Amino acid sequence: MSLVSARRVGSSLLAAVGVVVMLAAPAAAQDPAPNPNGGNIHISGATDFTNAYMFRGIRQDDTKVIIWPYFDLGLGVYSGEGGLKSVGVNFGTWNSVHTGDAGAKSDVSGLGCACGKAWYESDFYATIGFGFGGGTSVGATYTAYTSPNNGFSTVKEIAFKAAVDDSAYLHKAAVKPYALIAFEFDTAPGSGQADGGEKAGKYLEIGAAPGYTGSKAGISVPVKVGLSVGDYYELNGVDNKFGYFSIAAIGTVPFTSVPTKFGTWNVHGGVEFQALGDTTKAFNNGEGHKTIGSIGIGFTY
Repeated sequence: MSLVSARRVGSSLLAAVGVVVMLAAPAAAQDPAPNPNGGNIHISGATDFTNAYMFRGIRQDDTKVIIWPYFDLGLGVYSGEGGLKSVGVNFGTWNSVHTGDAGAKSDVSGLGCACGKAWYESDFYATIGFGFGGGTSVGATYTAYTSPNNGFSTVKEIAFKAAVDDSAYLHKAAVKPYALIAFEFDTAPGSGQADGGEKAGKYLEIGAAPGYTGSKAGISVPVKVGLSVGDYYELNGVDNKFGYFSIAAIGTVPFTSVPTKFGTWNVHGGVEFQALGDTTKAFNNGEGHKTIGSIGIGFTY
């Protein structure tokens, strides 16, 4: 199966509601350095380098170098002492640049290089999130997954996420569970869908992100399972419910030498292992697992 047919109308996320597929998001969230920005507008970003791009278990590319730059703008629009503690809005973009198969090997730049179509994916997302007592939060995210080099057709998705930060109760034993459900819309057979199937898919992800943050470094061990709750992992007319299981280890080290007036910066990296279901295995050239490594630099302000 070709890369394009596997991706065909695929997409990636940050990961939007937390941009969960991107290692940069959880890494940046664990930066132990204080944030000097006490206002209601915050920015964050990162650039990561990885050996493989697997969107919810669906292989996009695992050749040569893959670069993931992203940028997020967060607005705190409400804070209070009642049942509703906070309301926030985020806008962001996440991108995937490829020097291998997912980047077209043709010179469209006129510079005599095969770099003109390396920009495989560019996503836009908008999120509204609500924080409640007990560390509970819920959010809704709209994401448009687009391909500047026409590697796949645009995918549109609405996702809802609920999470609990149980650190106040369990301290170092906190597991931080969450659940996410996403709905594709504005689709056609073979277009606008992550699996390139006949029907718009509905995706369910259940996970947790235990970890520990010290004064000099932080580590997290995110675990998640991706499931189809309706036509998300179609293969030869069959919707296979199990998509993939993932476990990762991510380390983050802050740059303490950078003055805090320039924000907080970190270097982060990790390793992820994915066990694949029938559909995702077929998209991965018949291999039932994938190991992914990454390293990057991130900031928040």
